[in-house]
Amino acid sequence: MKVMAQIAMVMNLDKCIGCHTCSVTCKQVWTNRDGTEYIWFNNVETRPGVGYPRGWEDQKKWKGGWKRTATGRLVPRQGGRVASLAKIFANPTQPTMKDYYEPWTYEYDKLLQAPANSRAIPTARAKSKITGEHIDKPEWGPNWDDDLGGSMETLDQDPVLHQMNLQVAKTIEDAYMFYLPRICEHCLNPTCVSACPSGAMYKRSEDGIVLVDQDQCRGWRMCVSACPYKKVYFNHNTGKAEKCTLCYPRLEVGQPTICSETCVGRLRYMGVLLYDADRVTWAASQEDERDLYRAQREILLDPNDPQVVAQAQANGVPHSWITAAQQSPIWKLITEYEVALPLHPEFRTLPMVWYVPPLSPVVDQVTASGSDGEDHRVLLSAISQMRIPLEYLAGLFTAGDTAPVELALRRLAAMRSYMRDVFVDNPTNEEIPASVGMSPEKVKEMYRLLSIAKYDDRFVIPTAHPEMPRGIKELEGCPVSYDVEAFHGMAPATSNRPMGGSSPEGRQMLPLEVVR
Repeated sequence: MKVMAQIAMVMNLDKCIGCHTCSVTCKQVWTNRDGTEYIWFNNVETRPGVGYPRGWEDQKKWKGGWKRTATGRLVPRQGGRVASLAKIFANPTQPTMKDYYEPWTYEYDKLLQAPANSRAIPTARAKSKITGEHIDKPEWGPNWDDDLGGSMETLDQDPVLHQMNLQVAKTIEDAYMFYLPRICEHCLNPTCVSACPSGAMYKRSEDGIVLVDQDQCRGWRMCVSACPYKKVYFNHNTGKAEKCTLCYPRLEVGQPTICSETCVGRLRYMGVLLYDADRVTWAASQEDERDLYRAQREILLDPNDPQVVAQAQANGVPHSWITAAQQSPIWKLITEYEVALPLHPEFRTLPMVWYVPPLSPVVDQVTASGSDGEDHRVLLSAISQMRIPLEYLAGLFTAGDTAPVELALRRLAAMRSYMRDVFVDNPTNEEIPASVGMSPEKVKEMYRLLSIAKYDDRFVIPTAHPEMPRGIKELEGCPVSYDVEAFHGMAPATSNRPMGGSSPEGRQMLPLEVVR
């Protein structure tokens, strides 16, 4: 057993209001420069919908993620090294501008500089930020179908609906929707790392964040095709690949990502997970796609287990990170409460951004039928007939298996029913938590974490280990000058590497055998 640490995130979709504050703040911090106009490291999609880029979930078209061969071996869906080299100069399986959108702005100066005595009403025409030419009618954008605004034209193109063989009513009283914020998944088994011909894409061993070495990137764009979540972008101005960095400069000083910090709904949680790196291949190679969710949970290790703690210390995990893992809200939501689920585990990348599925407005519907919408017996029996079909949520989070989704929703509903009695001073009914396999104390803990958790409860992020700076072990004997004595004094020496960077020798190799 090799114990490693991973920074992970959970988003509670029940609390997302679709305000796009996370997208805007991420845009301002990370992609507010030339060449990144179309790049959204964080975007919020309306589901059902086609997402951004358009139809990113359709791996028959994009060939992202891994596929399992008849012998049980995993290979990138887009092919091995030979296949990648054959299309290195012309890769047909990547989104085009039509799948993203042509970013535009408006000629605001013409409004501000229009003469006061002008007879014509000044207008601000749409103008392409790529070509500089006028756009008569924008046709697509990163949230074009926001709030089902374009549902009549795009709803039927949702890949999950096709996968689960579902139909969606388009009448306003029967339609359903929820918001799905997305960032890079920082997977345990990232296909983008395996597909990069130049080795520029790597997964940091200390915290599991997947980054791009801008000096080594040669712009082959194989990572764009290999990522099944389409969260790797190409900067046409610099000729380099770019992606979400999980705001690692903020994490290293104990602060959450900017999208988490500014989230209006306070729906994001961040923390440390410990996992068995030796079993990553096993977890990603499950024959039945429906077993992938449970296999991924199985390789996540209990941070309170003395044997796991001892092995983590032996594998070099800092004590502060082990303590953070023991206090992690991520571990509680995934394993203790079992309400958080991964996004598309069938891609076999073992994603590390998980989601609490949304609980439909089932209470109002039950109440309208004349029943008590807060009664746990009525509420729990109505879960399987929610407005948002269980099958759709299962297609998103559990490769089609409805059982884990139903369990998560039943526990959320039981929490709601039980806590209502607590707050209105009714006698509490211990049958409610027992009906979903929980104790009253666990229900109260889950309520506190999901509903009223404070900042330090939602974000348990250890700082970069101060005793020894990142990469110093690899620098021993390195020809690059490095004043080690200054480290043991008052002033640390400066390195030629950027903040948070690690040497290529210190990078974590992909757990799977890369196809040669």
